[in-house]
Amino acid sequence: MSHSVAEVLTGAAVLAVGIGFAVWAANGAGRGFGATQTYPLTASFRAVDGIQVGSDVRLAGLKVGTITKLELNPVTFFADATISMRQGIDLPTDSAILISQDGLLGGNYVEIQPGGMEAVLGPGDEIEDTQGSVSLISLLLKFVGSGSSDSGAAAPADGG
Repeated sequence: MSHSVAEVLTGAAVLAVGIGFAVWAANGAGRGFGATQTYPLTASFRAVDGIQVGSDVRLAGLKVGTITKLELNPVTFFADATISMRQGIDLPTDSAILISQDGLLGGNYVEIQPGGMEAVLGPGDEIEDTQGSVSLISLLLKFVGSGSSDSGAAAPADGG
């Protein structure tokens, strides 16, 4: 009889640890019982390379939101993003939002640069000042390409 009681207690302990882990994981993903309240903002980017649903939105290096929706706008051909911002972060209406990179080989994230106006963005408002992602490869190609064309144009003409 005592052998089955030990098995039941062990099973209960394993179940309690499993439930505790599930609650911890849900809170870490922002879906738990104590999840912070959020409000939606929107922004429209020319390019969102490296950004996906679930990407971090940071302010001063700290996570203050998450990308919850990305879709192509068929009229403007821009990528429309919906951002879930943490309640209590009141952004000025002239704030800028841009796609930044974590170092040379790091991943991309969305960065908010707060403005200076007193009026603040409300739920559903759009951040109008946006900057899409910049491809390091295309920048490098432009740099290399402009260097070779400049050297040919800078050669003096022989007056002979």
